[in-house]
Amino acid sequence: MTPLLHRRGALRTLGAGLGLAATLPLARLAFSAAPRTPTPSAGRLVFVLLRGGLDGLFAVPVPGDPRFAALRGAFHEGPPPLPLSGPFALHPALTSLHAAWQQGSLAIVHATSSPYRGRSHFDGQDALESGGAVGTLGSDTGWLGRAARAAGVGGLALSASAPLVLRGAAPLETWSPSPYDEPADDLLARLAPMYRGHPGLQSALEGARREATTRRDGEKEAQGAEPMAAGRAGGGALRADPATLAERCADVLSEPAGPAVAVLELGGWDSHAGQAAPDGRLVRSLRGLSDVVEGLTTGLAPLWSRCCVVVASEFGRTVAVNGTRGTDHGTGGVCFVLGGGVAGGRVSGAWPGLAPGDLYEGRDLRPTTDLRGVLKAALHATLGLSEGALAETVFPDSATITPLEGLFRRG
Repeated sequence: MTPLLHRRGALRTLGAGLGLAATLPLARLAFSAAPRTPTPSAGRLVFVLLRGGLDGLFAVPVPGDPRFAALRGAFHEGPPPLPLSGPFALHPALTSLHAAWQQGSLAIVHATSSPYRGRSHFDGQDALESGGAVGTLGSDTGWLGRAARAAGVGGLALSASAPLVLRGAAPLETWSPSPYDEPADDLLARLAPMYRGHPGLQSALEGARREATTRRDGEKEAQGAEPMAAGRAGGGALRADPATLAERCADVLSEPAGPAVAVLELGGWDSHAGQAAPDGRLVRSLRGLSDVVEGLTTGLAPLWSRCCVVVASEFGRTVAVNGTRGTDHGTGGVCFVLGGGVAGGRVSGAWPGLAPGDLYEGRDLRPTTDLRGVLKAALHATLGLSEGALAETVFPDSATITPLEGLFRRG
């Protein structure tokens, strides 16, 4: 694994033996045994993993289904959902996804699932990340890591350590924000002679000093023009919010010699109680997801025609609301696919319905689309992997699962 560290982390590590606690702003310094090589022909793919089991019927309600009102109608509080095509709608917190839908760059795949049919978070996430069929859990590599290796591109994890889904990529880098404050100018000045003459460290320090100056100038300008803007610009507590992670992800993937695939994890999707509260945890998580999508679409705009963002969770939730106004672990869920080449503005997959006989085991949304078909289509469109490589290497023993047709425009 090749660690991807911002300069503050690198300086803190290197200075530990000298009793230094050097910390510098959000920037990167990659340590690698071999230099990066540009991958101009590869697209960019970001997998946003929602840990906890997103309720697909909450994120993408189906008011046009005759059973929906009886099952869920009184459960949804706050503003009305945003209209989509046919019987479907979108939760009002997902404003950036709705904008992408209107622009034709968002496709929604409802009633989708990995091959896993249990309801354990751990096994569900393992199945989703490993990309294997049921009964093959315990893999030490993930589908995106194997895909990156097969395509000859690098991977980036927006976390302190690489999640299973990305293991197997080479090179593999990680990035996570630091909670430490910025160092004083005199500390940077004292470090300069130590790093002089070392091409990597000297250039990293000089870049960090420039970024620190630019950052302070920007904060002063923000404070003078609009006092409320400074709170978001500075302070370690805000550096790990979803928008910051999306911004950093877009920055790294935009580099010509940088990674071509990335994983961004968002937690907090378990919703056993009070899930419909207008300012509850689930609604706040949906707003965070909307911020992530906005950050990625904005940051990757110059490359958007070759980009794809896939958003998925390990399983969905029960169709019926439980006694604590939440939903329990279920099966079928929803997947979002965004990108410049996406044939958007529609809901893909077969809708199974919500009648009692249509439910999986009498309680869950019945999956009608294998998530591996969605992921295969995305990997083929962005990394150019063949169906053979996808069926044999990326998703072993999945020859019967073909890439989902019509998800991407033919180029």
